[in-house]
Amino acid sequence: MLIAFYPQIKFLHIACVVASGSVFTLRGMMMLAGSRWVYHPILKRGSYLIDSTLLAAGITLAVMLHQYPFVQAWLTAKVLLLVVYIVLGVFALRRGRTPASRAGFFIAALAVYLFIVSIALAHDPRGIFAYVIN
Repeated sequence: MLIAFYPQIKFLHIACVVASGSVFTLRGMMMLAGSRWVYHPILKRGSYLIDSTLLAAGITLAVMLHQYPFVQAWLTAKVLLLVVYIVLGVFALRRGRTPASRAGFFIAALAVYLFIVSIALAHDPRGIFAYVIN
């Protein structure tokens, strides 16, 4: 039974969330500093590997627990904000036309990332605001 591996899969998912955010933050800081290392193949491919593992673990958890986006509001919010985070990240690291716009996209992407984490912790689409607004 797959549910027997729930603790390990949840740990993997959380570890990938931390690793993904850390690598993105590192690459963003390198971009702000004007470093060419931001585009190093190891960082790029490592990021893809971490994010793919994160997505696979998340899908596995959803199936195991029978909690699905567009059924549970908090998972719907996470998935929709994940798309926003990815778009902002692309503009922060590649598509932003000026250093100032890239910095703005980077800060916005980090804010969305943190809000997604708060939604996951609260199991509420309001995330951190669920504790503030009652």
